[in-house]
Amino acid sequence: MKRVALSLEAERGVEVNMAPLIDCVFLLLIFFVVTAVFVEETGVEVQKPQATSAQDLERQSILIALTADGRIMHAGREISLSAVRGIVSRQLREKEAPVIILSDGDARTSPLVDVIDECKLAGAKQVSIAARRE
Repeated sequence: MKRVALSLEAERGVEVNMAPLIDCVFLLLIFFVVTAVFVEETGVEVQKPQATSAQDLERQSILIALTADGRIMHAGREISLSAVRGIVSRQLREKEAPVIILSDGDARTSPLVDVIDECKLAGAKQVSIAARRE
C-alpha cells in the first residue's frame, strides 16, 4: 500500500509546462509574418495578351493596370496619368523593384506608352508589360 501512495504523489507532482510551447508557436508565427511577401494587386481584372516569351511575375514588383477603356488602376483605385510618376517614385524609394504594367489586350497603345513614360521618368530602371503564356 505504501508503494501505491508514493506513485500517486509522484503523478500529482508532474506537470506539462505549456509556456515554452506557446512561445515557440508565437515565434514561428512572427517568423512567417515577417518573411511573407505580400503582393499588392491592382484591383482590376484585365485580359492580358498572349506571348510565347512570357515569364513569371517577380514577387517584389510595382503593379499598374491599364484597362481596355483607358483607366489606370493601382492598389484597387483609379489614378490619373499624372499620379503614376509620384506613386512609382515613392515605391522605388522604399525598395528597388521592377514596374509591371498589366495592360488589357484591347487597350490603346497611346495610353500604354504614356504610362511607360511616366514610370521611366519616375526612375524605374525596368518597366515590363504583363502577358500570359500561350
